[in-house]
Amino acid sequence: MRPTVGCGPVPENGQDAAVIWRNRALRLLDHVPLPIAVVEFGGRVLIVNRAMAAEFGMLPGQLRDRRILEFFTLQDTDTLQALAEAVRMHRRSQYPARVRWTSAAGRERCGEMTVDLVSDAPEQTPNLLLSLRAVEPGDEPPGPRAEVSPVEGRILAAAARGATTAQIAREIGLTPDGVNYHLARLSRRWRVPNRTALVARAYATGVLAADTWPPVPAGR
Repeated sequence: MRPTVGCGPVPENGQDAAVIWRNRALRLLDHVPLPIAVVEFGGRVLIVNRAMAAEFGMLPGQLRDRRILEFFTLQDTDTLQALAEAVRMHRRSQYPARVRWTSAAGRERCGEMTVDLVSDAPEQTPNLLLSLRAVEPGDEPPGPRAEVSPVEGRILAAAARGATTAQIAREIGLTPDGVNYHLARLSRRWRVPNRTALVARAYATGVLAADTWPPVPAGR
């Protein structure tokens, strides 16, 4: 008896099996309500689900082989540099980026694009797995939030001491990509452009203890 996978038998031809699994994965992806796309590192769209295509009033096939930046305006230009560095260093991590686009109804929208670098082997040039979360008016707080996680507080304290990303990573027990991910999220949440402004905000909002050296999170 031939072995079965899912609801049917495994084809004897391995290439046929790969095609079947790809088609099943695509059908599953189309049922995911979150807009998702897979693009080459150069930006060419390989796969897109219905939710992503619907943002532009199109079908998935109409977006394939197009350039992803034809549809989105990237607001975090540092993300491209971070991705290029991650590819060069064979890192795999998540990178958040703020984006804007025009919906099918002609309305300007904004949101967060999470970028995952994916590949079968570290030495291969990865593809980008993109997931989109739209931000509706009123979803974002009008100003900085003083609440941070313990990890974010330790990262901010280390940054205030002038530690490099690599030094912070060793101290906190994260990868450099993990440190950059937290710093990018804080920058987006507090609407500041760089690490210096992040530290200033941290002191201004009471996240870091005043009149203390070396810097420590408030309450420690």
